[in-house]
Amino acid sequence: MRSRLVVAALTSAAMLGTACAARSPAVTSTSGTTTTAASAPTTTTTTSAPASTSTTGAVPAGAAATVERVVDGDTIVLAGGERVRLIGVDTPETKDPRKPVQCFGEAASAHTSALLPPGTAVRLEHDVEPRDRYGRTLAYVYRASDGLLVNADLVASGFAQILTIPPNVAHVDEFRALQTEAREAGRGLWSAC
Repeated sequence: MRSRLVVAALTSAAMLGTACAARSPAVTSTSGTTTTAASAPTTTTTTSAPASTSTTGAVPAGAAATVERVVDGDTIVLAGGERVRLIGVDTPETKDPRKPVQCFGEAASAHTSALLPPGTAVRLEHDVEPRDRYGRTLAYVYRASDGLLVNADLVASGFAQILTIPPNVAHVDEFRALQTEAREAGRGLWSAC
């Protein structure tokens, strides 16, 4: 089973690399800024998989999926119930029962909802770890209609800060540059909070 998943992930990574190379190497945020993106996405595999508390399997890298709903700014649910946590970004909290709604949290959730309304087709790219400690699938989420990397858009538009948790670091340099630009321009939470 594991070897089939690794082969599927590597095959999907090759297809993603081809698809990404064909489109422009720029990331355009919904705020209208354009920045040069890092190299084509990569998928890395490990020899051990973390334990999962989910009852459904992780969506294979590169597989087409459909958004069912947005939970908050950095978590979505796919058709079939799979919860996906966007890698490398952290939006202000809106759903944590232990914390009050944080500054710009509602705006970040609304932005993600606007980018990924129910029924939106997406493509997932995994990094080293396929799941977090809560059993959520970890992924870079691409909107299928235009290839927008949602994780990058959230940072570039000032709706998220970077959150780097090794070993999932495939886009860390890109996200760091986008965050610096957003902070210097005072976008989103960088001027509101």
